[in-house]
Formats: sequence, C-alpha cells, structure tokens
Amino acid sequence: MGTLLNEIKKENDIKNIAPEDYRKLAKEIRVRLVKSVSRTGGHLASNLGAVELTMALHLFLDFPKDKLIWDVGHQSYVHKILTGRNRKFGTLRQLGGLSGFPKVEENAADTFNTGHSSTSISVALGLAKARDIQGGDEKVVAVIGDGALSGGMAFEALNNAEQLKSNLIIVLNDNKMSIAKNVGGISRYLGKMRTNQTYNNLKINIEERLDKIPNVGVTMAETIKNAKNSLKHLFVPGMFFEEMGIIYVGPIDGHDIEGMLQAFQAAARIKNRPVLIHVVTKKGKGYLPAEKNPSVFHGVEAFNPRNGELLAPDEPGYTDIFGDWLLEKGRTCTELVSVCAAMPDGTGVSKFAREFPKRSFDVGIAEGHAVTFSAGLVTGGLRPVISIYSTFLQRAYDQIIHDICLNRLPVIFTVDRSGIVGRDGDTHQGIFDISYLTSIPNMTVLSPMDGTELRSSLDFAYGWDGPVAVRYPRGRVFELSEMGGRHEEMRYGRASIIFADGEVLSGEPCRNADGDFVLFAVGNMVKTALDAALILKEEKISCTVVDMRFVKPFDEELMRKLVPKHKGMATLEDNEMTGGFGQQAAAMLAENGVVPKCLINISIKDTYVEHGAPEELYQRYGMDAAGVAEEIQASLQQLKRKKQSGKKKRRGRNEDKDAK
Repeated sequence: MGTLLNEIKKENDIKNIAPEDYRKLAKEIRVRLVKSVSRTGGHLASNLGAVELTMALHLFLDFPKDKLIWDVGHQSYVHKILTGRNRKFGTLRQLGGLSGFPKVEENAADTFNTGHSSTSISVALGLAKARDIQGGDEKVVAVIGDGALSGGMAFEALNNAEQLKSNLIIVLNDNKMSIAKNVGGISRYLGKMRTNQTYNNLKINIEERLDKIPNVGVTMAETIKNAKNSLKHLFVPGMFFEEMGIIYVGPIDGHDIEGMLQAFQAAARIKNRPVLIHVVTKKGKGYLPAEKNPSVFHGVEAFNPRNGELLAPDEPGYTDIFGDWLLEKGRTCTELVSVCAAMPDGTGVSKFAREFPKRSFDVGIAEGHAVTFSAGLVTGGLRPVISIYSTFLQRAYDQIIHDICLNRLPVIFTVDRSGIVGRDGDTHQGIFDISYLTSIPNMTVLSPMDGTELRSSLDFAYGWDGPVAVRYPRGRVFELSEMGGRHEEMRYGRASIIFADGEVLSGEPCRNADGDFVLFAVGNMVKTALDAALILKEEKISCTVVDMRFVKPFDEELMRKLVPKHKGMATLEDNEMTGGFGQQAAAMLAENGVVPKCLINISIKDTYVEHGAPEELYQRYGMDAAGVAEEIQASLQQLKRKKQSGKKKRRGRNEDKDAK
C-alpha cells in the first residue's frame, strides 16, 4: 500500500489529498523528518512544529505563482518535501544535495534565498508592491517566528507595511506557547470575526457614512472608534500591530489545518491592508525527545531516531574553551559582563549566565543593539564580552564602526564559527570577518591556532585597552602538541602573546638558512600549513611555518625578514580573498619593496561557500593540506621553468655576442 507522500511529486499536489487524510499525511511527514534528519543532522524541532502550518499554506497558495518567504528559512523542510523534493530529502545538507534553507535554484517555489533572521517582511513588502505596480494578483505571504520578530529589521518593515497600502499576509509562528490562556478564547473569536468579509464591509460602510454627516459625523466616528479601541486594548493581545495599521488575527491553533486555511482565505480578501495571522505551534511536535528538549533538537547532529541520543560523542570545542574561560574570569573580575544575541548555548555563555544572571544579557536577535548596548555598558564602567557568530556579527558592522571603534572602547568580541562552518551553507559560513573587522580603524583582531592559544588570546584581549576581536572556528579543538614528533624543527615552547607578534613554529630558517617556501598562516589554517609542510618534506621541499596569531595588526617585521630567505611565500586564511589577510600582506610587502619570487594566496576566491562537511569544502576549494602542498609544488615547478628559460635566453644572447 502506497503512502500519501508518494502522491506528492511536485508543488500543489497536496491539493489532491482528501481533507480526512490530512492528519495521516502530517504523521508521514513527521516520520520522514525524524528518519532523515537523524542521518543528516539539521533543524528538526522547528520543522516538526511547522508541519500543519506548512500544509495549510500549501493548500492556500498556488506555486510558483504565489510567493512564500520563510524568515531565516531553517523551518522550510516540510515546504521542500511538499514541492517534489521528497526523494532527494535524504541528501539534505550534504555536499551537492539539498540545502537546509530555501534556495531559488532548487525549486521555483523557493521565492527567495534566506538564512538570516528578520528579513521576510521586508522582502514580502517589496514583492507585494512590485505586484501592485505591475497589476498582478498573486498572493504574498511571509512566515516569521516569534524569535525573529525581535530583530529590528522586522519592526522597520512593520512600520512601513501600512503606509504601502498593499495586501500582504504575515504569519507569526509562535512556538514558545507563551500566549496567556485568559485572553486566548476571546482573541480567537474576535480574530475570526474581524476577518469576516461582511464585518469588514460593514465597518468600512459605517465609518464612510458617519464621515459624511455634517458637523457631527467625523466627531461621532472618532468617538466610536476610540471607544472600540479602548475595549480592544483590554482584550486583544495584538493591539501593538493594530496601532501600526496592521490587522491582527489570532492566536490560532497552528496544528488546526482547517482553521488556519479559513484565516488565510479571509485575510486574502482584505484589500490594501496587511494582515498578521498569529499561529501557535509546538516546537518538536510528534517526536517526544524533541518535545522534551526543543533547544537540543533545534539544530542537531546525527542521532538515534528511537531514543534521540546523539550517535557521535559531543567533543569539547573552541566554544567550550571560551565558555570555561568566561566563567573563570567572571569569578575574579566583577566588572566582566556577558552579552549575546539569542544564542547563549551556541556561543558558550550559558554557564556564566547561570552563575551570574545579573551580569549576563541575552538581547535576542538584535546584533546591532547588542553592540551599542555594550558600548553603553563599557562607558558606564563595566567590561562587556560580546559573543556572536561570525556570520551574524556582520549584521552589526555599522555599530562596530561608529559606536565601538570610533570611540576606542575596550569591548571584547568573541567571534564564534569563523571560517568554513559546514552544513548550514552559504548564509552561515564565517568567511568575511577578517575582511570586515580588519577594515575598521582602532580594531585589533586575533586568530589563535589552537585551544591553548585561544585561552592566551582571551587573556590578552581582556588586558587590552581598546576594541579587540578574537575569532575561532567551530568543531573539535586542535592542540599543537598533537603534532608529536612529526616536525623535527617544531617549536613547542609556546611564546607568550605579544601585541602584533607572530611565531615561527618550524622550518630551517630558524637557523637563518635559505628555504623553499615560507607559510604565513592564520587561525585553524596553521594546522593545514603544518600538515602541508610534512607532505612537502617527503618531496624534499623545505618549509617554514609561521603562526601569525594577529591578523590586525600582523607581524610585518617578521614577514619582511623571512620572505627574502625563501623561494616563495604563501598566506593561508579561512576567509574571502578580497580584503583578507593575504591581500593585506601582499600590499604591505609591495609598499616596502619586498617582492617574493612567487606568492600564493590560499583563501576563498570571491565566492559563497555552499553546504557540506567542512573537510569536504576545504578540499573542494584547495584549502586542505594536500591542496596547499600541490599548489606550492606547482609554483616551484613554474619558478624552475622560468629560471631555466631565463638561462637559455642569456645563453642565446651571449652566443650572439660571440658571433659578432
């Protein structure tokens, strides 16, 4: 016997499913989600909670004509399944497979590529206005979560929504179940009443007729309206939206397909006004481990679907090292305070928050506010540490420039998930932070190579009197001591962190002898450089490996000293080439008249990095040890050929002279 899911081969096929089978289809979708995500990892809890909501939207909309914009987009798995991607769903977040976020190139029903929060209403407003100007009739729906609604950009869009006088449906997916029960019933009743076309027509007609009554009409209309609004303030939880000119409907049960469908259809009949439909869903619904621990299953690695236990042990990462440092430092430094933007677990500040709740601030999805709030904290005499993922910190670029660095404020930025992050794909890779942070005057940027150096870098940052950022990657902690005796020239003494000083880790030039290549590496690319040097050693190619430690300012003196002693140099960074460490190093050398015989820039070449395992992505972009070694070998071969060619030309010129 076939499943209902097998009948959905493309978008809009859900409309062929009988209403009495909706519950069965929802169950099949949840089974599919759990089985697949248990193998690939991904955002499970939010998608389990959005099953019926997505089904109702697909019953309401006609794809690809109608436009559906998912805020953030990590809750779009069910949407992918219902648009003909069920068979490929097992490739989710795998290299070359489906993205964990909406992707226009995957399917025309994915209206817009999303990945960061609080953007959906702005995009939807633009689509709605474009439709109106061009005389279209397509429906436009934005789905935004309650967390994303805390972002400032969402409020900017809401503020603009009524002014544009366009029909737009905003679905607020509230999965925290925080609606007060004492107002839920009446607000639900009023919501249904206010989306009734007869009621809207009646209200508009009465107001228009009262306005036409000479002398008293307008006053009477205003009196009635004010009295009505006063009553609504007492009973309706959506008055904030109402005052902004947005019709509020809800809260509605986010697992009642028929109820949501009726609300969507009624909202579509309201012309020239945006409508916000508030639905309440249960995060993790239908899978007990996710219902009990929705935060754990928000973004989860592979797990056992029977009991929800992770298949791979959760190894300590750089985030854990930072979290331990923060807690230890907080116990002795009472002026230290922690600031994060809706990611206390992900950024490692949870332990500090539990022990020092009055000194810990989670400002929600509001990165710009987090930065300027910290500017106020430090001006008031505290020492804030702002912990934000690299990809999200770029949302606060303006505030870093004007509110922190312009004022030379000693704020510490701990930039988690720097470099290639992996399976969340192009919207989440931390490959721009070197470029955007080092472009700001007064900013100091460190990129430690291992766990020990991360601790030392954090200590340095706390003692530094100015803005400082410490960037570190996601994943298992590397320690230099793991290299063991593989590098005969390795320095294991670990020099202390000194402002703008790099450290030579291995290589013949430690004894002032010429070498083949010098590798100036940043952050976790130091390990790659060391591994590449071992590969090249087998080919009788000697390398000097330098841990730069500082990206801004970097050790210019050491670089100018070592480059002339080598046949070539390479810079290694897990960042975009444009504006990155490699380009800055090349510019500095050129300005100082130091021209390497050959120069290699190992970085990401003007592209967005797709989803996949980090090791696969580093290999794809030639940024793994084998790729680096291969490029160095090729450069040395080219240098050798160039040298031989030069000898032939000189020999030819000499022979011509002799003939004359």
